[in-house]
Amino acid sequence: MRMKLVAGNWTMHGEIEQNRELLNMIVSGTTGMERATCAVCVPYPYLSQAQSLLKNTHISWGAQNISQHDKGAYTGEVSAIMLNDFCCRYVIVGHSERRTLYSEDSRTVALKFKAALDAGLVPILCVGETLNQREAGFTEQVVGEQLDAVIGLVGVDALASSVLAYEPIWAIGTGKTATPQQAQGVHVFIRNRVASHNVRIAAELRIIYGGSVKASNAAELFAMLDIDGGLIGGASLIADEFISIFLAAQN
Repeated sequence: MRMKLVAGNWTMHGEIEQNRELLNMIVSGTTGMERATCAVCVPYPYLSQAQSLLKNTHISWGAQNISQHDKGAYTGEVSAIMLNDFCCRYVIVGHSERRTLYSEDSRTVALKFKAALDAGLVPILCVGETLNQREAGFTEQVVGEQLDAVIGLVGVDALASSVLAYEPIWAIGTGKTATPQQAQGVHVFIRNRVASHNVRIAAELRIIYGGSVKASNAAELFAMLDIDGGLIGGASLIADEFISIFLAAQN
């Protein structure tokens, strides 16, 4: 049975004192909830704080991006080696904001995925389509291409050490959410795509949903057979909301 994962993505938010209060509240509010796993992916400057506050708790921490390079003259980039210095468990790769705002193509995302795996990190690989692509009927083509780029580089076996996140771009930060049935349909497509390479890995792969998940819709989304938790954006910055979402993942 796949254990659900609820991972917060703070995006570019955070301040030292606010972070402390938020993390302490989340730790306290989720203690004893053992039927799902919990993580927060914070901006680079706050990795040390997250490590300090969470190291003896049930909550894991990670980063929101990673360089495909180990080291070198890449000003502003952060390598897997650096993330390991802060004992990160997870790192998000291929988030739609990285793909759209910073022009990361599927080849670059695949290289970042590989860099994370090679360093022992668990990549959370994001895939998803724009509204125009969905309305044109290209959802499966787009998501399939994004997934195939990774499988083509590292092989399907690598997915056993990763998490996939379906994030329809049209539902991120817009207040719109894919219906549970829409999300389930894409999750089934992803699982079947992986199953065409390896049935066992497909059955065990955690595929989480991201896209305006909040306390009011989490339970209905997580009730879908192939939705194994959520990658939570804005709601992860509100302790009560995030705790309620994690509670919904316990069922």
